[in-house]
Amino acid sequence: MRCVPVWDAPVRLLHWGMVTAVAVAWWSRSDTGPLHERVGYAVIALLAARLAWGFCGSHYARFAQFVRAPRATLAYARAALAGQAPRYIGHNPLGGWMVLALLANLSLLGFTGWLQTTDMFWGYAWLAYLHKYLGWALLALVALHVGGMLWTSWAHRENLARAMVTGGKAPPGPHDVA
Repeated sequence: MRCVPVWDAPVRLLHWGMVTAVAVAWWSRSDTGPLHERVGYAVIALLAARLAWGFCGSHYARFAQFVRAPRATLAYARAALAGQAPRYIGHNPLGGWMVLALLANLSLLGFTGWLQTTDMFWGYAWLAYLHKYLGWALLALVALHVGGMLWTSWAHRENLARAMVTGGKAPPGPHDVA
């Protein structure tokens, strides 16, 4: 089967790097020592790189390509619920908003984690609780992200997890959105 390049190497490396870093951060969440903190800084660095790539990267990596207006996103959601959602070569509208939700949550997690290392905010319980609840919210977002990926893979008969490894997807058909 012929493939078209969709996810470039920086997108894939940043994606899987973030998956790995978040998994290690989650695993080390009860350790307030250097591992969790260093992994948090790695997440911030990966996040900064992904944000930059979202503005100056390749076509399908750019936010302008996959972040749709709320009206278009709601129309897509209605079509998806009716089993008639079109296939997108890049992110579909719900996937685009999920990317933004994940990046926003990771930004807040990184910021609240960093604040806890400062003299001004060290030891504040409310900040530790906020950081903890943002971590649980991230877990929920990841579950929705993976669920959406599995559902979309099933609905369009394509392996989106493989596409995030190889970078390629099947070429657009007559009813697909490039």
